[in-house]
Amino acid sequence: MLCLSFTPLLALVLGASLGAAFPQDALKKSCSLSKYQFLVPHELKAVQKMKEQFEDIMLLSDRKCNTRLFHRKWNTAELSVPDRVMLVEAELDLATAMLGLPTAPRFAETRQRPLAFLTQAREDLRGCMAMEAPSHQPSGKLRHWLQKLQTAKKTETVGCLEATTILHLFQVLNDLRCTALREQCT
Repeated sequence: MLCLSFTPLLALVLGASLGAAFPQDALKKSCSLSKYQFLVPHELKAVQKMKEQFEDIMLLSDRKCNTRLFHRKWNTAELSVPDRVMLVEAELDLATAMLGLPTAPRFAETRQRPLAFLTQAREDLRGCMAMEAPSHQPSGKLRHWLQKLQTAKKTETVGCLEATTILHLFQVLNDLRCTALREQCT
């Protein structure tokens, strides 16, 4: 009788001890970007609506921009997975900064949903980078592009950076999808 009542008690104590020894967060060793493999249609529609509204605004402005920041001679799939994470994190940093700029009230309302989505994606990528490759050094291709990004931030007008970023958001979303697919992106 003593053995039967002792067994459940021992299991309970051991279970609680092991649970405390291995907290839930510690068991999660890799990040999951799977929710970005196939983007939800309403998110894509929100980005498309914002891009179209921005294009209408651009037609009324006199901006003359030659920023070729998103024109690259390589494909995102050619990069290693940690390089992709770094690339998309940098793209999302730029995108969220540009979407956070003061603007006309109507456009400010239109960009809220894409800004929230891109901000969440950026935070998820930062978490992945911190967990999986905190000391990763970028490849030559990526390092060159990151230098080009830094140069553009110093030499281009904010208006031109905003325009090139918004007009290339679908490229950023494709890069995000490729990153989420990991080795399956070709």
